Amino acid sequence: MSIQLVAIDVDDTLLNSKGKLSSSTITAVKAALAQGVKVVLCSGRPLAGVQLFLDQLGISGDDQYVITYNGAITATVAGEVLAKHLVTNQQYRELTTFAQAHQAGFNVLDTHSVIYTADRDVNPITVVQAWENSAGLLIRTPDELPADFEITKGVFGGTAEELDAIEPAVRSTFGDDLYVVRAAANFLEVLNPVVNKGQALRELARKLNLPASDIMAIGDERNDLPMFAFAGTAVAMGNGNPVAKGQADYVTATNDEGGIAQAFTEFKLTPAPVK
Repeated sequence: MSIQLVAIDVDDTLLNSKGKLSSSTITAVKAALAQGVKVVLCSGRPLAGVQLFLDQLGISGDDQYVITYNGAITATVAGEVLAKHLVTNQQYRELTTFAQAHQAGFNVLDTHSVIYTADRDVNPITVVQAWENSAGLLIRTPDELPADFEITKGVFGGTAEELDAIEPAVRSTFGDDLYVVRAAANFLEVLNPVVNKGQALRELARKLNLPASDIMAIGDERNDLPMFAFAGTAVAMGNGNPVAKGQADYVTATNDEGGIAQAFTEFKLTPAPVK
């Protein structure tokens, strides 16, 4: 086995608990890139939300790739879209109506990293989400947008307890037609039914003519499980969800303890141990 591509989740995996790249992660990724290994950020964030980290890691150009919106869009880092799977305008309307009926915080993202919400009292988590992703935030109802407006994903945001309460209803209402996934304790996401990180990684591997055995995936949450299932090697972070750890081939250190660097060293993606 020779790992040629590493797909890495961003929040709580690539980034430490302060939302920053640790020096050991930057060193490890740059060393792997220098050896010709492709490093693909695979995130629920839009492109605007990962661009800073791509720049800091030195991942650029039309021969490097990024998977965004939990797999809804795959593109080159230079901006060429390779695959796009969206949620229809009708489904967007139905999701918004459902959220309002259940008094649940809800927002959607378009293909340009902009967040929209019909909530006049904007959920604080939506505000934080927009800030963290360097995304615009617009208050709009579906009727205030074009009739052909489609979304990359819908996001129910709230406390863990609020989402625990509403998740069964979201799944029973939309689960047959859309992909529903708990991306984190505070985010329940709804996407095109063909979308997940594993499918996006499969599509990219097909384009690059890479077998799954040459791919490693690193993550921490349930939305990372599809890429764990596809990749030849699955690595869970030490701070990860117990379900993710249970489906990994290897559990590395936490995101605050150099977990990415440890995994890269363990699988010989760096020429020497990273200090």
